[in-house]
Amino acid sequence: MSRRLRNQRAADHQLTANQLGVMATVNRHGALTIGEIAALEKVRPPSTTRTVSSLEALGLAVREAHPTDGRQVVVRLADEGRRILAEDRKRRDAWLARRLRELSPDEKEILRQAAPILERLAAA
Repeated sequence: MSRRLRNQRAADHQLTANQLGVMATVNRHGALTIGEIAALEKVRPPSTTRTVSSLEALGLAVREAHPTDGRQVVVRLADEGRRILAEDRKRRDAWLARRLRELSPDEKEILRQAAPILERLAAA
C-alpha cells in the first residue's frame, strides 16, 4: 500500500522519499532541530543535515535561529514546501478515495475494524 501511494506522487517535482518524509515530519510537528528531525525519522543527524540542505537549496525549507538555544537552528517549511506537500497529499488521498469506493460494504467494515490494529503496529 505504501509503495502504491508513493507511486501517486507527481513526477514533476522529483523529490526523494527522504525529502518528502522530512517535509511531512516538519509539517506535522512544526519547527524542529536537525536532531529532533533525525530522531523522528529514525536516521542519523548527518543524513538529516544533507536532506535539509537539499530542501533548503530547492527553496522548500528554511533554517532559522533556535528561539532559546543560540547554538542550534530549527528547520521549518517554506511556503513552497507546504504547497508541494499539500498537493502531494491531495493527489494520494484522491487515489486512495477512488480505491476505497471500489470496495464492498463488508470490505470497508473489515478495514474499519483493522485500522486501529494497523495504527498500533505502525507506532511500535
